[in-house]
Amino acid sequence: MTRAFLGLGSNMGDSWNLLRDAVASLDSVVAVSPVYRTDPVGGPEQEPFLNIVVELDTDLGARELLGVCHRLESAANRVRIERWGPRTLDVDILWIDGVEVDEPDLQIPHPRMWKRRFVMAPLADLAPDLTGDDWADQAEGRVDRVGSLDAEPG
Repeated sequence: MTRAFLGLGSNMGDSWNLLRDAVASLDSVVAVSPVYRTDPVGGPEQEPFLNIVVELDTDLGARELLGVCHRLESAANRVRIERWGPRTLDVDILWIDGVEVDEPDLQIPHPRMWKRRFVMAPLADLAPDLTGDDWADQAEGRVDRVGSLDAEPG
C-alpha cells in the first residue's frame, strides 16, 4: 500500500455535497482535510471554490488512480469547456509516495501544487512532512478554512 494525496475542488452546483459524495465513493481513505473556500487562480471570472485534500492508502498505480479521478469527475457531470473555468468537480493527483511521472497527460507530483495555496493549505493539514514550514511564503492565493466535510456547510 502506498500513501497518495488527491486534491478536490468545486465551484458549481452543490459543491459541499459534490465533494462529500466524491470522498464517500473513494476506497482506502485515511484522512480528509478541512474544507477551504478559495479564490480561483487563473482562468475566467468565476465563483470561489471549495477545496479539500484526501489522503489514501492505495495499491493503485498512477494511471489507475488517474482513472479514478476521471470517474469521480464524470459522476459529478463535469464538462471540460474552458481551461481553469468553473467546474462541478476537479480531482487531481497531487502526490504518490515514491512515484514520479512526467507525461503529457499526467505529472506526479502535481507540477503547480507548490505555488497554489488552495492545495498547500489543506495538504499541510494532512502531511506537514510534505509541505515543510515555508510553503506559505511560496504559495499564491487567498484561502479561508470553512469547516469539516462531515459537518453541514456554515
